[in-house]
Amino acid sequence: MGSRFFRKNSATEIVQKLSVKAVFENNLIEDGDRILIAASGGKDSSVMAMTLSAIRSAVKKNYELCALHISSDFCSCCKKAALSGRLHEWGIPFNDLFVPVIGRLKEGRKMNCYWCSTQRRTELLRYAQENNFNKVALGHHLDDIIETFFMNMTASGVLSTMSIRLDYDKYPLSLIRPLAYIEERQVIACAAENNILKAACTCPYGVNSARRDVRKRIADLTGNSGDVKRRILKAATGVYEKK
Repeated sequence: MGSRFFRKNSATEIVQKLSVKAVFENNLIEDGDRILIAASGGKDSSVMAMTLSAIRSAVKKNYELCALHISSDFCSCCKKAALSGRLHEWGIPFNDLFVPVIGRLKEGRKMNCYWCSTQRRTELLRYAQENNFNKVALGHHLDDIIETFFMNMTASGVLSTMSIRLDYDKYPLSLIRPLAYIEERQVIACAAENNILKAACTCPYGVNSARRDVRKRIADLTGNSGDVKRRILKAATGVYEKK
């Protein structure tokens, strides 16, 4: 595990320990899994990929990793050579798929995060099925999950959020989120420690204003305590109903 390579309680070791905990408590990885990593080129998915490669001995499961990067017609900031090089260093094969996200918009519609996410998720699932992967790993962290919970609750009156593991009824696939117990600040510290931030891609649309507002409200509510956030996660995922 990470403690063999990093100083005790380093950001990298903390991320690895919390990822192993998430894997065990939510049965995210099983023997024989073929896991497709959604590699955006950003800090979250890059830290996730590095971590999934590093925790093999701790998880004690035999699983295969492969990464898929979805290129689009609006974001060219990702340094693919750097992304490919990092993944190769971690022993993860890399593939790239172009998707015309803006090109698929109907006339009169504007680009938005939901549309982009839907298009990317559709292509991820299609690619996974066509290439015999049984799991797709997404880089959403603890803050993403509880922010989504509060946004759904306050905007739609629905108690739901991203699941840590989602098993589809219609497809032989599961979505897993190995970073579910890890705060964004811990992801950032781990990325900085491993020189990932320098070559990480950021979406030109950034974080939308509604999510920024919810993020501030959660910080006020929790005092930015990781323990409090994890208790909210426990409550949020406890009411989540898989569909």
